[in-house]
Amino acid sequence: MENLGIHDDLRIDSGRGRGPQAVALACTMVGGGSDGSVDLCARVCLVDEHENIIFHAYVKPNTTITNYRFETTGIRAEHLRDAMPLRQAQRKVQDFMCNGELVWKIRATGKSRILAGHGLDHILECMGMEYPTVMIRYDIHNGIQDLYEDCVATMRLYIRMRTQNHTAESYPQASDPQNRNNFASWRESELQNMTPDELFEISRSDFYCWCLDSKGYA
Repeated sequence: MENLGIHDDLRIDSGRGRGPQAVALACTMVGGGSDGSVDLCARVCLVDEHENIIFHAYVKPNTTITNYRFETTGIRAEHLRDAMPLRQAQRKVQDFMCNGELVWKIRATGKSRILAGHGLDHILECMGMEYPTVMIRYDIHNGIQDLYEDCVATMRLYIRMRTQNHTAESYPQASDPQNRNNFASWRESELQNMTPDELFEISRSDFYCWCLDSKGYA
């Protein structure tokens, strides 16, 4: 990966197959600001579920770089001399993840892609991107600085968690129509007379289990 140049295999799908596709995103940060402490995205990598590289490129930040952090990033000034502008990379990656859908209209049952990675809130912020939290999955950082290996580790962990099996509920999501208004204000009197066990029976957690991704819920 150290000698890998631009790789761009980003494609928008016209339809859906077995369910939402997952991609892993990683970004190398150089430093900006007077003390070099401001994170600036300078390298981006995307891999698919089969660990194939979909997109990889050096990226030229919009802000002046004051610290290349070479000891940990391996990036020098010459790597970014003819690099892709950040705004162009942001647009290409976001269009690919949205997969033909408008970002503010993305729903769990759409055709946008599931996004896995470490510190995605920070990565998306540094890239100037937005993506709905319902389509985001996280991992525990493994300390690997190589972007491809970082993406692969993320994807392997996500797929492992996605394949875990447990007893499925009939209506697993809090947003399912059958679970709405269970605690509506007009039911206050009825709810006050219920036992803890009865309340538990009609309750649904807001937690979204990743195993639902492989069952067509995401």
